[in-house]
Amino acid sequence: MAKQFTELSDQHTSFIEQQPIFFVSTALADGRINISPKGIDSLKVLGPNRIAWLNLTGSGNETAGHIQENSRMTIMWCSFGSSPLILRAYGHAQVIHEHDANWSECSSLWNERIGKRQVFLVDIKTVQTSCGYAVPIMKLQGERETLCKWAENKGEEGIRDYWDQKNRNTIDGNPTNIL
Repeated sequence: MAKQFTELSDQHTSFIEQQPIFFVSTALADGRINISPKGIDSLKVLGPNRIAWLNLTGSGNETAGHIQENSRMTIMWCSFGSSPLILRAYGHAQVIHEHDANWSECSSLWNERIGKRQVFLVDIKTVQTSCGYAVPIMKLQGERETLCKWAENKGEEGIRDYWDQKNRNTIDGNPTNIL
C-alpha cells in the first residue's frame, strides 16, 4: 500500500498539479498542531525536492509562527476523483516575508495578488504515497472567489491593518514575524 520515495517523480508532480486543494501541517514541540487547507493557484513544484507555496492573508498565521521555531512541514494531496491516491511530501520549510531579500524573486512565481503574506520554500526529504481507498469521491464545483474579493475590498492598507490585528502571533502566542 504505502510507498516511500526520496523525491517527487514526474508522475507525482502531475498528480499534484491536478489537485485543486492541498493541506499543510506544522507543529511546535508544545501547543497546537496546525493543519490548513489551501487552494487557488498557490503552489509550484520547483524540482524533485523543492516546492514553493504562496500564503495568502487569512484569519490565522499559524504556519509562519511554527516555522520560525520548527521548520518541519508536511504537505498532503488526496484525490477526490475516481482514481484514489494520497500523496504526502515531508520536509523542512523556510518562510519568506516581503521584508526578506529574496521576497521579489520568490513572490514573482505568482501573478500579483492583494493579500500576499508569505512564501514558503519547502525542501522535501521524503515523499509517500498511499492508497486513498477511504477518501470519498467528490466533484469540484469551482474555486471560491471569497478570499480574493475580501482582500481586494480591504486593499493593501486594510490588509496591513488586518495583519496587525490578527496575524502577528499564533493562537498560542508565538510571533509570526510579519511586519
